[in-house]
This record gives sequence, C-alpha cells and structure tokens, in this order.
Amino acid sequence: MDDTHTVTEANRAAWNEAAPIHEAQNLHQLKTDFANPRHTCLDAIEVNELNRIGVQNKSVAQICCNNGRELISVERMGAAKCVGFEGAEAFVDQAYQIAEAAGSQCSFVCTNIYDIEQQYEQQFDLVTITIGVLCWMPDLERLFQKLARLMKPGAALFIYEQHPIIDMVEPGPADHPVHWDYSYFSTEPWVETDGLDYYSGKSYQSKPLTSFHHKLSDIITAALECGLSVEKFEELPGHISNNWWNLESQGPRVPMSFILTLRR
Repeated sequence: MDDTHTVTEANRAAWNEAAPIHEAQNLHQLKTDFANPRHTCLDAIEVNELNRIGVQNKSVAQICCNNGRELISVERMGAAKCVGFEGAEAFVDQAYQIAEAAGSQCSFVCTNIYDIEQQYEQQFDLVTITIGVLCWMPDLERLFQKLARLMKPGAALFIYEQHPIIDMVEPGPADHPVHWDYSYFSTEPWVETDGLDYYSGKSYQSKPLTSFHHKLSDIITAALECGLSVEKFEELPGHISNNWWNLESQGPRVPMSFILTLRR
C-alpha cells in the first residue's frame, strides 16, 4: 500500500468512528426534513451555480458525499442518475436512511476515492465536491486524474470549498482571538486525534486523522494538468465551515470560501 492509500485508509477509519456521533446529533432531524419534498440543504451560491451549469436530467456524482444530503438536494433540482462516493461505511448507511425518508433514487458507493472502479468512468455529466474534501486528499494530481476519468466529454466539475487562506488561523468560537499562526505556504500535514465532532465542538480521543493544506494554485494547477479547463472561479466572503467563527466575526475581510467550475 502506497503512502496515499495508507493516509486515506487511516482517515476513513477516523471518519467511520465519527459517524455515530454525527448520527446522534442530526440524523433524525435530517430524515424529518427530507420527508418534505421541497427541502434542500444547498445554499443560494450552490443553487445558482448548479443552475448555471445545468442539472436537469444530468447524471451526477458527488465525491465524499457524507450522509448524502447534498446529493439528494441536487437530485431534487431535476438531476437524473445520482451516485455518491463515500469512504465510510457508516455514513453510507446514513445516506440510504435519509434517501429512503426523502423518496430518493440516489445510490451510494463505499470506496476509497482513489479506488473508484473503472465501471464509473465517463458516466457523469457533473461531478461535485463540497466543503471538507480536498483537505483530506494527500495527492491532488491523482485525485483530479480520477475525477477527470469519471467525467463524460464536456462534463463539468463543480467545487465549493472553504478557502485555504483560513488554514493560517487557529479556529475557534466567535470571541476566540484571531492569530495568524501558520504560513500559507506550509506543506506539513496536520495529524490530529481530538475527534471530528464539528457539530457540538466537543473533543474526544480519536483515531488519527491527517489533513493537508493545498494552496489555491495547487488545486487549479492539478486540475489543469489532467486536461480540465477553468470555466468559472470566484473567491467568496461566505463562511461555510463549522470552525472559523472567530475569523468570520473578528478578522479582516478575507475570502472564506470559493467556487471553481471546470470542464472536460
């Protein structure tokens, strides 16, 4: 097993460990919410860009789809075949429970993202990535090569992620001091064992999780090098994480998220 798979398999174990903690906090409410056929968890930025790209009757894949709530919301915008790829078995189980409550036809595949099977190559008109995915990926070049192979000719890749500049600040609640402690050009991975309960913010002794800081230039270059072209790129002030409340409330106005749409 190479270093990329060693890291991502360890991260899958930590994410599986977090699943029952998340389930206890939000699964019942999500099933209740999605029983309403008009419910969506997508914000206005996502909806506007997905409408611009076009999702009606399109085949859609989501990478690291968590409990499926975003993919189900895309399906409700008129998408046809929708497949979510997710590393943690426990979150795939939650996704199917929410899909059942929603009356959704989405399907979910449990796999290491770097190991998505060949049968899915050139099967999708749209591939999506949302917050908290890229930081778990040790090898961007291999990731984008895999994504490009999933895409039909002319397909779009839509990324809506937190801006890597916020990695320079230690996150905290709104009144937590803002200190610019880390270099934007850092290449050292972070290894953490204080858990993934980003709903309540409580720490617990967890299996090790390794995350990576990728500059925006790293992300865009990796996409370009596998043959994708940039269709739209926008840096945004909106805070889409559950962590950097201090930077949102106190810090200087810096981009806290971005959208990047690419074409094959």
